[in-house]
Amino acid sequence: MSAMAHEAMPTDEEILLESFLALETPEGFKAELVEGEIVVSPAPDGDHQDAIDVIVYQVFGRSTEPMQQSGNSGLLIKAGGPCPKNHLIPDLVLAPRERRILRGAPSWMRPDGVAMVVEVTSLRPSVDRKVKRHCYARAGIPLYLLVDRDEAKVVLHSEPSGDDYARVLSVAFGEPLALPEPFGFELETSEFF
Repeated sequence: MSAMAHEAMPTDEEILLESFLALETPEGFKAELVEGEIVVSPAPDGDHQDAIDVIVYQVFGRSTEPMQQSGNSGLLIKAGGPCPKNHLIPDLVLAPRERRILRGAPSWMRPDGVAMVVEVTSLRPSVDRKVKRHCYARAGIPLYLLVDRDEAKVVLHSEPSGDDYARVLSVAFGEPLALPEPFGFELETSEFF
């Protein structure tokens, strides 16, 4: 028998993960592996980026604890079912500065120490509304903030429990949204119009 006969054939999940990790996206695009699907997204538009800026400005000016933030951190999160681990790139990752979760972190880091992830809806809002929400809950990320531009509302998911969040608070654009500790302030949402 040849040595090849004894080598195990890669599984579909291993092939998917290998293909994803080898993917070369065009400049300005990002690629994520979300529940067994490779999702490639173009660079966000100006309104998307402005919404992130509105949040960052308030977090750094009003949080009760100093925060660390990243808009490019890849998070490695357990997947549901037989698919490989999710490789997600949230629009914004926030953590208490004292945790220093970014220092020495690999390109795809575990979400340990993340206080909140933020997504702003773009081309595929259902991914942000449902699929990513389940991923973030499964990872135990305490807070998931969704700026839903299509529905003109901001949704805060908290208290992760299994595949979802036990608590959901939603406000229309223009209404304040109370962010719990370690943020401890009311997020003004009027600039999301």
